[in-house]
Amino acid sequence: MRDARGMFIVFEGPDGSGKTMQAKLLAAHLRESGFVVRETREPGGTPLGNAIRQILLSRDDLDIDGVAEMFLLAAARSQHVREVIAPALGNGDIVVCDRFIDSSYAYQGGGRQIPMETLVKVQQIATGGLEPDIRVLLDVPVEIGLERRFAGTDEINRLDLAGRAFHERVRTTYRHLATQSPADWIVVDAVPSAETVARDVRSRVVARIAELRNARTFAAAQPGNDA
Repeated sequence: MRDARGMFIVFEGPDGSGKTMQAKLLAAHLRESGFVVRETREPGGTPLGNAIRQILLSRDDLDIDGVAEMFLLAAARSQHVREVIAPALGNGDIVVCDRFIDSSYAYQGGGRQIPMETLVKVQQIATGGLEPDIRVLLDVPVEIGLERRFAGTDEINRLDLAGRAFHERVRTTYRHLATQSPADWIVVDAVPSAETVARDVRSRVVARIAELRNARTFAAAQPGNDA
């Protein structure tokens, strides 16, 4: 099942929120429901993006300035949008992405304390103005998220080691973004079990997809609208 304009769903959240797993579970459910789904992630999704991911998440002693980090992520995102996301949306697919521009606002804005106006300008250039249709924020207290990260089997990366205050700023920024634009966000309590969170995500995202599809159908039917 395809939509003429595609639909862009992004999972956001602090480290240890479970967004990677939940993105995969939602994508699987949407496929079972008949949708054509493209899964991807940031940083990554392309050969260039994966190379930048290795640089950014490395645990070695490479010292990466916050501004340099911002530009590396923007370079990966620019390639990702043009090589993967935009073509899939143009085909009418649903794109489910693990992180997008709001991660930069949370981690480089909140965490690294780079001015938001600077980040907004850089992201505008990197994405060409592309915004998610649905943003899913998996919210989890910092102590729980970091406990999950350090107790799990995934490799600990450079950002995991950034310190408690950094991660508190990241979470605060995410919550602020969702509060400022509540119509754009689905905020999910990510503390319960993965199964409970998946049910909550699934029901709310599927309902939002239906709302957006209905709104598009209505808009296209209006006189003088050739979309």
